[in-house]
Amino acid sequence: MTLSGKTALVTGASRGIGAAIALGLAENGADIVITDLERQAEDSAGVQAAIEKTGRKCYNYALDVTSKTDIDAVVAKATEASGGIDILVNNAGILVPGLLSEIDEKSWDAHFDVNAKGVLLVTNAVLPQMRARKAGRIVNIASIAGRQGVPTQGHYAATKATAITLTRVYAQEVGMDGITVNAICPGIILTEMGKNNLGSQEAIDHWSDVAALKRLGDPKDIIGPTVFFASDQSQFVTGQSLNVCGGIYFH
Repeated sequence: MTLSGKTALVTGASRGIGAAIALGLAENGADIVITDLERQAEDSAGVQAAIEKTGRKCYNYALDVTSKTDIDAVVAKATEASGGIDILVNNAGILVPGLLSEIDEKSWDAHFDVNAKGVLLVTNAVLPQMRARKAGRIVNIASIAGRQGVPTQGHYAATKATAITLTRVYAQEVGMDGITVNAICPGIILTEMGKNNLGSQEAIDHWSDVAALKRLGDPKDIIGPTVFFASDQSQFVTGQSLNVCGGIYFH
């Protein structure tokens, strides 16, 4: 299998895109470390059960990606339990829509803490072991919002633009260690968060019509690109950000 013998850590893996990625990586042969907030424990347990049904191992930890102390502890536990983390998928993210002219400082900071600082802290916690092995794959889940900006999502878009920039710079800083760093920029994916942000069936129908493929995304649509970036088939690809949006955005 494509990822046989590898272990992948996926943040924000209790539902939506993160859950789909974790299960998809397992179906391609990887053992999985899933993490999410403590309050998502029930959903995380369901994802763990689904992964274990594939025959792969699954290690499940509560994690707040804004806390370096939490991150360092979980990465240490996961590394000891699994034998080492070969693949990191930085998926954890939040979005609470609001106009930039009305956003409060607390909300701005919360989005950057999870969506940008979280990528930095988790990546830095995993990098030493990848560097020691001279091998590793890092995949950051960004967004097409980070490429063009979206009304009522300016703060979110700014965090995702940061994730794209971190991807480019990390790729240059760790390439000599045999580590690739790439990003995926999903379009409108019909997760719980995606449906809430669209707000109505009318909006879903509108954006489905805008898309070249005439549909919006399913979390499973992100699996293939993630497996590609996590595997040896992408060994000469790094610092890139791939739009996975059904043809809504073309730059």
